[in-house]
Amino acid sequence: MSAQFDRRRFMALSGLGLGATALAACSGPSTSGGSGATAAAATDWSKVKPAAKISFMSSHPGTSQPIEQTLIDAFQSANPDIKVDLITGGSNYEEVAQKFQTAQAGNNVPDVVVASDVWWFRYSLSSTIVPVDEILKAVNDKTSDYNTTLYDDYKYDNAHWAVPYARSTPLFYYNKDHFKAAGVPDRAPKSWEEFAQWAPKIKAANAGQPGYANAYQYPALAGYAGWTLQNVLWGYGGGWSKEWDITADSDATVKALQWVQDTIVKDGWAGVSSKDAVSDMTAGAVSSTVSSTGDLVGTIKAAKAKNMNIGVGFLPGGPVSTSPVCPTGGAGLVIAKKTSPERQLASAMFVSFMTNAANTAQFSAATGYMPVRTTADMSSVISKTPEIQVALDQLKVTKSQDYARVFLPGADQEMAKAAAKFMNEKADVKATMTALSATLEGIYNKDVKPKLKS
Repeated sequence: MSAQFDRRRFMALSGLGLGATALAACSGPSTSGGSGATAAAATDWSKVKPAAKISFMSSHPGTSQPIEQTLIDAFQSANPDIKVDLITGGSNYEEVAQKFQTAQAGNNVPDVVVASDVWWFRYSLSSTIVPVDEILKAVNDKTSDYNTTLYDDYKYDNAHWAVPYARSTPLFYYNKDHFKAAGVPDRAPKSWEEFAQWAPKIKAANAGQPGYANAYQYPALAGYAGWTLQNVLWGYGGGWSKEWDITADSDATVKALQWVQDTIVKDGWAGVSSKDAVSDMTAGAVSSTVSSTGDLVGTIKAAKAKNMNIGVGFLPGGPVSTSPVCPTGGAGLVIAKKTSPERQLASAMFVSFMTNAANTAQFSAATGYMPVRTTADMSSVISKTPEIQVALDQLKVTKSQDYARVFLPGADQEMAKAAAKFMNEKADVKATMTALSATLEGIYNKDVKPKLKS
């Protein structure tokens, strides 16, 4: 496959202790769906009065409902003429997305919606959201202090279609006490090969504890297997795709996923969570897992309540690449198209407020998600939760997600189905990945390729 697309330049981060490290990140593909940007730019926002009421649909990522409500209350205090209704759209990004899509059939769509890394592009293609550049300019948000890499994750056709909000990377979480009992180092492993040497010792040392199961627990597959498995794929030199070329059945990818299957079926030191791997860990059932930075604060709090010591570290590397093997992820905030200019303007005021420097620091402190503004003061946050510094440091060595996962509609769920086959059902890895590749090719040819500029 081939198509014209805009590649983002290597961006340098500043502030937040991130230094001047350059990050590679690919922008969204250039498509022909630019009518939304044109329409938004044509609105004379100086003649629009903000609506008196808007709605915000969220899944409250990282158990963030309390801090979301706190920030909403602060917004309403600063803007007493605007009321914000917080709507629980579901327990995860997919449920929110389905409700937002269903709402398009009527005239009462939520104004601001939490959109994950795999949904904003679909919304753009279906013209259900508006670009935010001109609206944010109208409310005096210059956007220049958004973390450039995170903000430009939502860019194509020279417009931004969301702002970063609950942004994250995966982290390696481990039970310090379990590692100590096994006599292995008190740190995240530098590579999965190193952990494969530790894992049998960890399992043997802790097997006598009630309810103990595994040295490592893969995250629940429906909960973004396509996201977390990129770490192992990249470490082996594989991936779901290379830009628009599907590589899910390449030799490197199959080798990586065969290793994954072997850790469960052959070696027996790993398992797959049925619901929530970090909860499995804080219950004492497993010694380690990989999960979002958005789980950081809640996990540490739950562990301390049980006198459990939790450590976090960078994602392990692989035999081909030790870095970068960590993807960015998480969600942004989008503004609905099927609503009035008055509500869109009020929504822009709200989005700008929710993600300003002070509030993104508060949100990070409450959840562990990345601060999205380079001007955010994180010193007090890090003093209370020093583990957040690990997440900030790892952000220096992240890598943009594979196109197949974030730009092909429904691809992440197809990846999860394939993972379930070879991880839970012991299916042949090569055959499973060959079938997945055909499915991903079909999605590209049917739903994306016709909308790409030639």
